[in-house]
Amino acid sequence: MFELINKNGVSFFRSTVLKSKHGFSTRVGGFSALEHTRGLNIAFGRGDDEETVLKNIMALEKAIELPSGRIISVPQIHGAEVRAVTVRDAGAGVYKKAEFECDGYVTSDCGLPIGVKTADCVPILLEGRDDKGNVVAVCAVHAGWRGTASKIAKNAVQKLCSLGIRKENIYVAIGPCIDVCCYEVGVDFTCEIANKLGQNYKNKFIKRSENGSLYADLKGMNFEILTSFGVPKENIDVSEKCTCCDPELFYSHRGQKGKRGAMIGVILK
Repeated sequence: MFELINKNGVSFFRSTVLKSKHGFSTRVGGFSALEHTRGLNIAFGRGDDEETVLKNIMALEKAIELPSGRIISVPQIHGAEVRAVTVRDAGAGVYKKAEFECDGYVTSDCGLPIGVKTADCVPILLEGRDDKGNVVAVCAVHAGWRGTASKIAKNAVQKLCSLGIRKENIYVAIGPCIDVCCYEVGVDFTCEIANKLGQNYKNKFIKRSENGSLYADLKGMNFEILTSFGVPKENIDVSEKCTCCDPELFYSHRGQKGKRGAMIGVILK
């Protein structure tokens, strides 16, 4: 179950499935004043000056109770790589220049927040526990449609398993993103999904409206990828929120026609 938390004027979502400190930010709170970034914009290069974005990030760190100045969130490239990061990478992409690009991270280091920025794409936070229930490692994934088609969620599970974590001890929160109600796609998209994920994914997760338009369910696809690879259904929490439906709560690339800020899904071991 997802809960909307408000601390010091900053609102974020939290999943009851995860033990680790984490949050999926909204646009509520913060210092951005431009119409398209108004609120808690976490992304550089969207019209806000760097100082404003950093103030927003620090406000979110305080609200979630993350260690200040250490969050990792590097440029994302709509790929499928999940990269292992350590304390040496602390602050990459936020407080210092990033030396790499990727769409997912895994770490077993304590005190190292890892985050992925979204504004319609699917933010996925995972934690792996030992048999006693202690959190061993955490993972954050940005699953756009290309990353979804390339099974980045499966890659995240594989990374956690490589650390000795069993699949039944992996817990997942799939955060707010654009939902099937708003995510209209074309024929090329459906063909790509069929080619990479299989015809069954196309049939199950791409819906045709009464007027013939096609709509895709990215949450459903990622849930299916995770469960088909062995993560128990009861270990996965899926947000019901659509980022495109609620412009007062979320930034949306589709809803704002590309001129928007960004949220972040972040987790700390």
